[in-house]
Amino acid sequence: MTDVYSEVASYEFTTLTCIPGVIKHRGAKIQMLDLPGIVEGAKDGRGRGRQVIATARTCSMLLIVLDAVKSMNHKPIIEKELEGFGIRLNQRPPAVTFRRKEKGGVTLSQTFKGEAKYLDQQVCKSVLQEYRISNADVILHEDITGEQLIDVIEGNRIYMPCVYVLNKLDAISLEELEILDQCPNYCPISAHLKWNLDGLLDKIWEYLNLVRVYTKPKGQMPDYEAPVILSGYETPTIERFILKIHKSLLTDFKHALVWGTSTKHSP
Repeated sequence: MTDVYSEVASYEFTTLTCIPGVIKHRGAKIQMLDLPGIVEGAKDGRGRGRQVIATARTCSMLLIVLDAVKSMNHKPIIEKELEGFGIRLNQRPPAVTFRRKEKGGVTLSQTFKGEAKYLDQQVCKSVLQEYRISNADVILHEDITGEQLIDVIEGNRIYMPCVYVLNKLDAISLEELEILDQCPNYCPISAHLKWNLDGLLDKIWEYLNLVRVYTKPKGQMPDYEAPVILSGYETPTIERFILKIHKSLLTDFKHALVWGTSTKHSP
């Protein structure tokens, strides 16, 4: 996909080091890293797993390549190793306000309607006691579990989108493909025959939530060759666009005209 050579063989774990590459899609340059595979116990350092997962933490998205011919037993193993290293796949940060205070004990409140199913006052106190926190305000904006509260307290979790790439599409039957179609967040491909690689790129674009912004000098045609790319699930704003170019421009900014099919208002 990136025109960079990465060793391929009929046996597993052919990639032994990180191999970077860049692919251009819809005017955006997307850097892809081919990382070595991880094994069970990787989060504890087995098979240089810590180095591999630490590199994965710095990425904006993960593509987990699985063999469509074999069983899906590797999927939960990989997810467990990544979760043990603080990576949360296809999840958003919990909508919780957590504030430490000097006195007053633990106060648990909520802003959503209905009763919390998983977290009550007793469970909240028990979790906080494990971290020797006796005084804090916990405000729930959604129903969360005790594990999610731990993630909020730790404060070092990484939330990123993930697509499960099922390779060897050419080696399975149509009936098997229909079964795999029930899996969420997946994309079937055939790396050997180059099937559905465009579909995979579209998935990457969708999961990264990329937005193209074209600049138009006054009195001239828009520059359609080099768009400014905004990513992430935050709402695209003029401020984010300016900071993407250079933060010093924000102090001199006066006004802007925005138009296009995805804008709320168009001049």
